Amino acid sequence: MTFPRRVTLAAAALLLLAGCGAGPAASADGDPAATAPAAAYNDADVMFLQMMINHHGQGVEMAQLAEQRGSRQEVKLLAAAVVTTQTDEIGTMKSWLQEWGEPTDVDRAPSAHAAHGGLPATGETELAALKTATGRQFEQQFLNLFVGHQHNAIEMARAEATDGASPQAKELATRIERSRAGQIQQMLGLISG
Repeated sequence: MTFPRRVTLAAAALLLLAGCGAGPAASADGDPAATAPAAAYNDADVMFLQMMINHHGQGVEMAQLAEQRGSRQEVKLLAAAVVTTQTDEIGTMKSWLQEWGEPTDVDRAPSAHAAHGGLPATGETELAALKTATGRQFEQQFLNLFVGHQHNAIEMARAEATDGASPQAKELATRIERSRAGQIQQMLGLISG
């Protein structure tokens, strides 16, 4: 799958969130607020967190490879920062979903998310190629792949900022958008440098 297609799928995925995921449980009279946890949330928040947990897991996997096999110190430092930040964010997102009584993982079956374009994830073929690359070739592949990967995170965060209801999830989305945009700029500099 090419970079623009992944980006388009990521944007489409979050525009159609209402079709997947579960929202707050409703009370007997049908009022979702009556049984919802103290923090309000909606289907968009749930799907954002579930999909971002999956997305972050892939990012951590790629960044761990870069920590070990990157040839430049700047790449290794960026990768280490990604591992730390995204591991922490995964823990936060899982705790919110657990607090809301929602599953912490998204169904990875392709048919489960076909209605909203599929999961915005890096393809298995691309990951396999990255795992076999070495030296400078590895680093260039990692940087190019990770620019696209982090751009998908920005698209998902933008959709959450628009469609979500949870103030905490929306604030996290804003932080993700800003930090990943900074990472992309740093990586573009490393690619051209």
